[in-house]
Amino acid sequence: MKPQRPPVYYAEYLQLDNILNAQQPESAKEGIRADDEMLFIIIHQTYELWFKQILHEINIVREIFLKPNVSDNSPDIYNAVCRLKRVCEILEVLVKQISVLETMTALDFLDFRDLLRPASGFQSIQFKTIEALLGLEYANRHGQEYYVSQLSEQDRQRVQDAEQQTSLLVLLNRWLERMPLAEHSQHWRDHHTEQQGFWQQFRSAYAADLSPAEAANLAVFDQLFIQADTYPSERRLSQSASKNALFIMMYRDYPLLQLPYELLSLLLEIDEQLSLWRYRHIHMVGRTIGKRVGTGGSSGAGYLKAAADSHMIFKEIAELTSFLMPRHRLPALPEPVLAAMSYS
Repeated sequence: MKPQRPPVYYAEYLQLDNILNAQQPESAKEGIRADDEMLFIIIHQTYELWFKQILHEINIVREIFLKPNVSDNSPDIYNAVCRLKRVCEILEVLVKQISVLETMTALDFLDFRDLLRPASGFQSIQFKTIEALLGLEYANRHGQEYYVSQLSEQDRQRVQDAEQQTSLLVLLNRWLERMPLAEHSQHWRDHHTEQQGFWQQFRSAYAADLSPAEAANLAVFDQLFIQADTYPSERRLSQSASKNALFIMMYRDYPLLQLPYELLSLLLEIDEQLSLWRYRHIHMVGRTIGKRVGTGGSSGAGYLKAAADSHMIFKEIAELTSFLMPRHRLPALPEPVLAAMSYS
């Protein structure tokens, strides 16, 4: 018989004494009246709590894809999709939360802004960790020289440790490469003609669908999906992974591919929500401090805009939509492949 657990009290369970006493305005320490500093603190504490939850969800998804075998129709993929949906919903909340912060005017912020230096949201280790675990590499970060210069030695190490982890983008590439319906799989083995000809058939249909203004797309298609020796070395997704991702997008209506397609779509949604958050932040900073430098020494809105333009993590998936075409023009698939993608 299990021993009886002691009763759980609401405030103790949520550690409310710690949370509700964690707001220590700098203005109060200096005897300065700055009524909006409390809002500023609580907003940023809330962001950090949501960042913690996002990291929790991302790590669960990473654990799923770290497995040596992840079936496309297993509960694991469903779980990953649910987790990524939650991340998207949280990011949407973070974007909307800026509206609350924008109720603080520029003059309200000036009442306590100088007391914050050199503290800055740029020093958020959790946000940097989110970016790293999703797949943003140090080499692709805007302002590399500034990236860790404002961090303590301990936090700098935490960021570097996160960058050594296998990112979700790397795991996604591995999973896509193992896709069971790839053209070299057993489902195509007895259909040598179809196997050899699928991407050529697709190329012909795609070429016919292009307008004269889009003719250059065909050369890019050949580079990505036909020619093996000219595949761009800077791409994070391999040629095999890119092919399989496009295949999922094209034939998403079949039951086996619905969850994989939803997973790819959610990764694009994460990129979009992060971009929206950055752009809302840019406009808020512009309204609040104009062209002043950030409290941490960055160029303020200019830095944020440059980061927003360059920190798209799953852009290679988004670019694949350039090669989609109407369903009725898609190449016919061998019966074994159709059977494998449908409910039996």
